[in-house]
Amino acid sequence: MDQTIVDYLIDSRCSRQWKTFLGAMAEEFASQLPPDDLRALMQRIGARFADAMPLTPCATLDDLQLAMGKVWVGMDWGWVTIEEEPTALAIRHNCAPLNAAFGQQASGWTPAFLEGVYQRWFAQVGSGGDLVVSQASEPDMLGCIDFRLSR
Repeated sequence: MDQTIVDYLIDSRCSRQWKTFLGAMAEEFASQLPPDDLRALMQRIGARFADAMPLTPCATLDDLQLAMGKVWVGMDWGWVTIEEEPTALAIRHNCAPLNAAFGQQASGWTPAFLEGVYQRWFAQVGSGGDLVVSQASEPDMLGCIDFRLSR
């Protein structure tokens, strides 16, 4: 695929009305807070988001993936896949608009928003306090990011 097309599609993941504002906000945040504090802030924002967007009741892992996906697709924030692994759940968030919204320079801390969302959603469905969502990969050029839910 032509890189110009890919760049256009990636850039269009964030509305023009928000792009400059969010980019400036990210620059200000980064100038005032160290990376660990930025990650903690984004995790808390993610938890608040999850509280504002609670999931529909889920009986199975497929139900959970579908409920999460409905939230993300409904907001044009990509979609999620969840797979069981021997010691964890693999969570892949596909096509997150974080880099388009906040800029590539913020990619070290903006995925923590998704960590916070997924952590709270798993808690809402009864995952227990000893399971933790953690980022397992850096965002790729399309905004795909891997997470793990494990002890």
